[in-house]
Amino acid sequence: MTFGETDPSEIFGGGTGPGAPGNQVTFDRRELNRILGLYGRMVAAGEWRDYAIDFLKDRAVFSVFRRSSEVPIYRIEKNPKLARRQGAYSVVSATGLIVRRGHELERVLRVLDKGPSLVAV
Repeated sequence: MTFGETDPSEIFGGGTGPGAPGNQVTFDRRELNRILGLYGRMVAAGEWRDYAIDFLKDRAVFSVFRRSSEVPIYRIEKNPKLARRQGAYSVVSATGLIVRRGHELERVLRVLDKGPSLVAV
């Protein structure tokens, strides 16, 4: 963590300190619905098992886990500071590689959404 960031586990809610909700980047309802829709499909497919959401001072992070005891296999991040340049949304792999970055969440999440597959008989 860098100077000035608050660990999500240290935020107790309320108050006007550095962890107050007004000082955090969050996902809005539309963004969260899209992310959770993808998450539900991947859980149903047996690929993902757990998630965590962190609202930090400079970005919001939705982490996806194969097992809750492991490191996240993907992180879906929203960083408003990059909105004008490369896009506010990015998908980051477990190794730290930025898999896709863009201005629209829908297009960025396509890299993870394999969609329905057809089985030939």
